[in-house]
Amino acid sequence: MNFAGLRKSLLFAASALLATTAYPQDGFQLHSPAFQNNGTPPLSMILNEPSNGVNVCTASGAAGGDQSPQLYWTDPPRGTRSFVVVLYDTTASFTHWGIYNISGYVNGLPENAGTAGSRYGMQIENDFGFGQEYDGPCPPAGVAPEIHNYVFTVYALSTTLNLPGTANFPANAETLYHAFIEASERGQILGKASLTALYSATPGTGHTD
Repeated sequence: MNFAGLRKSLLFAASALLATTAYPQDGFQLHSPAFQNNGTPPLSMILNEPSNGVNVCTASGAAGGDQSPQLYWTDPPRGTRSFVVVLYDTTASFTHWGIYNISGYVNGLPENAGTAGSRYGMQIENDFGFGQEYDGPCPPAGVAPEIHNYVFTVYALSTTLNLPGTANFPANAETLYHAFIEASERGQILGKASLTALYSATPGTGHTD
């Protein structure tokens, strides 16, 4: 099996395991003042990837802010020691952000918490390979399906994570999902809550900037 196939199998296994795991507290919810569930994210969240002076990540060509949104969660499970927040494009199977070992005593993250060197938690290298940071939505224009689902999920854990990594090979999405599988098997994932943003860079499709 090649690397792409192995990665796809790992993501499928991780998502299937997390999706079928029963969590005891249904009151655990994720919110953002930046957008409603299944709403359109603001320009401040969108990746800025200019080409000939135009941002290819927006339908209008406007520059994106590439800042993670303010997030907050309510009614986390009792016994939570740490939180993990992931931004995953379920349409393209692409991880835009992962921040882990967020203190179990906090109830959210401020805007732009996903900057490199964040003080709010440890970050993985995203699938862009730009670094250990947040990088926002940038669906390819004119490629079906044109509207992508960007799912923010916060996980409540009864432990902290120790992800292997070095300066040359930092922890990435696969590293995090391996850790999720192991934590789930040990019953250390106490709950999860998600919030979805819908976004397209194709003019006229809805859910554009």
